[in-house]
Amino acid sequence: MQQCTVLRPAGQVERETLMRVQEEAATSINLCYQCGKCSAGCPVAFAMDYTPRQVIRLLQLNLVEEALGAESIWICATCETCSTRCPRGVDITALMDTLRREALRQGRITDRKVAAFNQAFLEGVRKYGRLYEAGLLLEHNLKTGQPFKDAQLGLPMLRRGKASMFPEKIRNRDQIKKIFDRVREMRGESK
Repeated sequence: MQQCTVLRPAGQVERETLMRVQEEAATSINLCYQCGKCSAGCPVAFAMDYTPRQVIRLLQLNLVEEALGAESIWICATCETCSTRCPRGVDITALMDTLRREALRQGRITDRKVAAFNQAFLEGVRKYGRLYEAGLLLEHNLKTGQPFKDAQLGLPMLRRGKASMFPEKIRNRDQIKKIFDRVREMRGESK
């Protein structure tokens, strides 16, 4: 059960993190007046420890550490239902995504399997310009120490044409790599 918290003054690190998150997400948490439309429409809110509205409230209360430690940021499906429903134009989807990246930067990963999936997904898109399902599953399973997880599903998926043994490569993949490089450069990350 969640405890009620009171507004507390943010420390310098929390203020800087909160400003960076809002800037990176290109949205303001101060626009939110807690109507709850985001949470009411969220298809995965039932599985979250904090609903989208509550995550924003944590940030409004300067509880940045709690928001970064929330399972919700990893459960978010990035479907944009919350952002679409928001009457104030708060881009909650971008906030959740930015909180995930900030948690990764700080090494605050609550679910290593989700983080491994996120990294494998992005690396596959960077390499091939599109999702390579078999590669994603293989890389994810190897990183999470479960190499044969769901292996029995592979052959039926290949037979039905739902997955391919080899990645399809798109034209101009170098453009995709440039996008990834620019984002990493903007964040001050190394290649």
